[in-house]
Amino acid sequence: MIRIGANPIGWSNDDMIEIGGETPLEVCLSEAREAGFTGMELGNKFPREAEALRPILESHGQSLVSGWYSTELLLRDENAELEAAQAHASLLRDMGCTVMIVCETSNAIHGQMETPLSARPVLPHEVWARFGMRLTAFAQKLKQAFGLTLVYHHHMGTIVQTEAEIDRLMAATGDAVHLLLDTGHVTWGGGDPARVARNYRGRIAHVHTKDVRADVMMKSNAEDWSFLRSVLAGVYTVPGDGLVDFSRVFAELGGYAGWVVVEAEQDPEKAHPLTYAKMGYGHLRGVLEGAGFEVGV
Repeated sequence: MIRIGANPIGWSNDDMIEIGGETPLEVCLSEAREAGFTGMELGNKFPREAEALRPILESHGQSLVSGWYSTELLLRDENAELEAAQAHASLLRDMGCTVMIVCETSNAIHGQMETPLSARPVLPHEVWARFGMRLTAFAQKLKQAFGLTLVYHHHMGTIVQTEAEIDRLMAATGDAVHLLLDTGHVTWGGGDPARVARNYRGRIAHVHTKDVRADVMMKSNAEDWSFLRSVLAGVYTVPGDGLVDFSRVFAELGGYAGWVVVEAEQDPEKAHPLTYAKMGYGHLRGVLEGAGFEVGV
């Protein structure tokens, strides 16, 4: 069973809180439901207590899917990381989530407007083993303490950006670490999301679907823009509006069960959120049903 969720970043940006900052949470949730979505990931406007968040989501027919957590495992061990993650993991557990989205951000540059992507960190060969061991141990502790499966979000501007780095991450970690497949980040990172899906089907436990506008991507690459500048220029869009072939991707994910999330950060002044939410949901549902998946609510 597949359920289709959304990330509020299409309405209000988390890295640039002024982008869509005036949009009330209730507008985001009601428009997401109107577009067809039945689940939402966390955003900066969401209450962080289950007692406050649950009735808000339920009133809009939404479940909580998961939420991003920034690890600093290059700087601290798995025990310190688990302590730092207590509040976030508790919220996800209490809201009935099954996965926690993590990304190593201790040296990331994706949140810096003026830093070009060429300046992003590259993990030295000799550090991968230690990072993989810590991430695996953190994933094991997260499962034991909170019942949550760790899904790693490869991301532009971080140490896991390219397909080769996804391969390295998977090789350096144990089975407790699962992969969040993000079609937009794989594509912009120079990889093939269908190939990643084929190679790691058994460890993919969460999917983000965003599309990529080829012209903006190529201009960003040629002129060495920052991640945030590229986002504002429209490098990302919803499924069906760019170059990603989602039918190829989901043809490689037979048997996948869980959430598939539209997470396409755009400037709402340029990309009307409800219009694009409906577009993305419609295209994604058609692709999923065409691939033989049962889409639930």
